[in-house]
Formats: sequence, C-alpha cells, structure tokens
Amino acid sequence: MRRFSSFRDFDWMLLTLVLLISVISVLEIKSATLNTKFHGFGEKQIGFLLIGLLLMFLISFVDYHRLVDIAPWAYGVSLLALVAVLKVGTKVMGGRRWINLGGGVHFQPSEWVKLVLILMMARFFWGRVGRDLSWTDIGKAFALVCIPMALVLKQPDLGTALTYFPALVVGLFLGGIRIKQFAILLLGFTLLGGGAWMSGKRLKPYQMARLTSFLDPASDPRGAGYQLLQSKIAVGSGGIWGKGANKGTQTQGDFLPIPYTDFIFAAFCEEHGFVGGMGILLIYFLILTRLIQNAQQASDLPGTFIVMGVVSVMLFQIVVNIGMVLGLMPVTGIPLPLMSYGGSSVLFTLLALGIVMNIRMRRFVN
Repeated sequence: MRRFSSFRDFDWMLLTLVLLISVISVLEIKSATLNTKFHGFGEKQIGFLLIGLLLMFLISFVDYHRLVDIAPWAYGVSLLALVAVLKVGTKVMGGRRWINLGGGVHFQPSEWVKLVLILMMARFFWGRVGRDLSWTDIGKAFALVCIPMALVLKQPDLGTALTYFPALVVGLFLGGIRIKQFAILLLGFTLLGGGAWMSGKRLKPYQMARLTSFLDPASDPRGAGYQLLQSKIAVGSGGIWGKGANKGTQTQGDFLPIPYTDFIFAAFCEEHGFVGGMGILLIYFLILTRLIQNAQQASDLPGTFIVMGVVSVMLFQIVVNIGMVLGLMPVTGIPLPLMSYGGSSVLFTLLALGIVMNIRMRRFVN
C-alpha cells in the first residue's frame, strides 16, 4: 500500500513534459544527422532516454536522505574518476573528457559530478541551517566546488566546469548568505575576471578566440566566428514558421556546426521557425516552474536544497546554450538539457529529475 501511495504521488505532469521534449529531441537529431556520417544518432538517443527513464523510476523509490548520507563517498569517487580521465581518458579534438568503456561506449564523469555536487551542497548547507554563514563556511563550500572544477578545467572543458557554480550559488542563497558577503564576493569575481581578461594568461588560445569572436564574429567569419555566424543565419532563415522538417538549408547543407549537440536549438528554429522555438522555451518554462513547485512542497530543507540545485543547473544550461545559439553569449559547448545528443548529459538530467520525483513522493512524510 505504501508503494502504491508513493507511485500515485509521482509527478506525472513533469514526466509528460520531459517525454514531450525528449521526443522532439529524437526527431530533431534524426533530421540534423540525415545526410551526415552521424546518421543513426537518433536511435542511440532513444537508447539513452530509455535507460535514463528506467534509472529515473528506480531512483525515485530510494529515499533521498540516503543519497545525501552517501554524498561524501560519491564526491570522493567522482574526484578519482576525474583524475582517471586526465590519466587514461580518450583524447578527442584536443580534450581528454571521456573514459572508453569499450563497445563504442564512452563515460563522461564530469557530467555526473553535477549531480554529486547538488547532493553535497544540500548536505553541507543543511548542517548550517539556523546560524549565519561565516567566511569559513563560504570558503569550505567554494573548495568543495572548485576542486572538481579545477580538474575539469585541466581536461580542458570550461563549459562543463561553469555548470558547477549554479548549485553553489543556490546553496549560498538558501543557506543564508548576507548581502554584504554577497557584494564582496561579487566584487572579487569581477576583479578576478577582469584581470584574467586583460592578461589572457588564464584562458586557452581557443577560449580567448571564442570570447573575441563573440564580440565581433564577422572579424573572423571562416575561423573563430564561423559557428556563431552560421547559427544566427540558421535561426534567422527559419522565419516565423520554419522551412519544415528535414528542409533546413544550413543544417542539411552541413553549414551549421554540430547541429545535433551544441547547436540543436538553431537547427530546430531553422526547421520550425520562431513559433517552434518559442514552443521549446514554453516547455522548458513549464518544467522549471513544476520543479520550483516541488521544491516548495518538499517535506524538509534537504529536499528543497536538492530540487533548487537541479533547477539552477538546468536553468543555467538552458540560458547559456540558447544565448550562445542566438549570439548573445560566447560559444561554451554546454548542451541543451534533454535536447542535445549525448548519453552522459541525458542520464544526468533524468537521474536528477528522478531524485526530484523521490522528494515529491515523500513530501507528506515527517
């Protein structure tokens, strides 16, 4: 009876929205890879989604308090996995980010670290509820995030490393950071970022090229600015209603780079226009509002911390990816949740949503 009651409390509306955007993802990946050597990625995405949905259902029946309890162990294993990537990882296009598991299967530990950090932030700040955060507390929280972030930056993978910060920011906010502390941190990061930009020593040459091309992509239309220009052309050529499925000239003509991952939103907008693009944004808006509602209904603070951590990471990825596609942000390689092709990204998102389901099903438990 207890199992039935929990299953009844599953968030079926959230699941429906997730399935909807997942189906759109598969169809768009099939279209974007129709005339390329990557044809068949749509079927692989279906496999990732099926495995992810199975894991989502399974983890929804594991008490999330147990996950919070084992978070330090998971954090330690994650650090070892990131070190292993640097030592024995597969090198692709200058980056060492994956571990080859054989049979064409690659594991990207940096994606899973996001979930571990969400649990770690929930555990860390839960133990400090009821008192003001000290600078020591803030320093410890930053250390927990910056250690894996530094390992990911060495791969190098700036985009994924940046996705670790939203969970920290939400943790600090919900944990009770004072306005004065926040202002000091903001000033410090502004000075640090400005110094790094002026010196250029902290960034790789290709990262500097992405930043400069973002400011003026036309200055190097065949080099660093190529991706942004082609993305904006694809989005603009879609017009109001789009050119139709499998009819996008930028996508099918192989002008739009990697349209099945980083620039899948540009490919979708070319085929389905402004109306289609707004439809995708509406689905994401409904998913995020549903998640926030679940955070408000959580039975305790760890549940609230976890759900809002998931919200922060997903929102960050959505804003940065779509901003990149529209030329409003530099190219960072951050995938669009549940839309971009990729097993590690899909499995992370669905596992995170499974934990949210877990929290929702236990919202009436004292």
